[in-house]
Amino acid sequence: MDKKKKGIIAEFREFISRGNVVDMAVGIIMGTAFTAIVNSLVKDVFMPVIGFLISGINFGDLKIVMRAASGDRPEAAITYGAFIQNIISFMCVAFVAFWLVKIINMVRRKQEEAPEPEAVPPATPEDIELLREIRDLLKNNISEDKEHV
Repeated sequence: MDKKKKGIIAEFREFISRGNVVDMAVGIIMGTAFTAIVNSLVKDVFMPVIGFLISGINFGDLKIVMRAASGDRPEAAITYGAFIQNIISFMCVAFVAFWLVKIINMVRRKQEEAPEPEAVPPATPEDIELLREIRDLLKNNISEDKEHV
């Protein structure tokens, strides 16, 4: 049993130390932070504009009262306004996410399409240059000698 326990612990340690788990953890953390940003954008920027455009109607207040509150009994109501509010919020979040992904993809495409700078060939060492000059001079001398013959 002790051997099996060590095997499971070693297997778990291997699982945790894989890069995929770390990448997933970073993705979850970044996703959480990103969600907070998008929710703030929707709640603090878009919803006040939508509220202004619809004359300040607060969807959260819309409901159908089935039984009014009396004494200790709470009100029984269908709060369809909260449902409408959540649909609007979802559509705004989806719209923002759509545009963020679209912008990110556009930037990536531009980076991929950008021409790579021409590779400058490395400078030829001086000894190679001298050998090439000697070769060329020998070629010229040989061809001049053939012309004179």
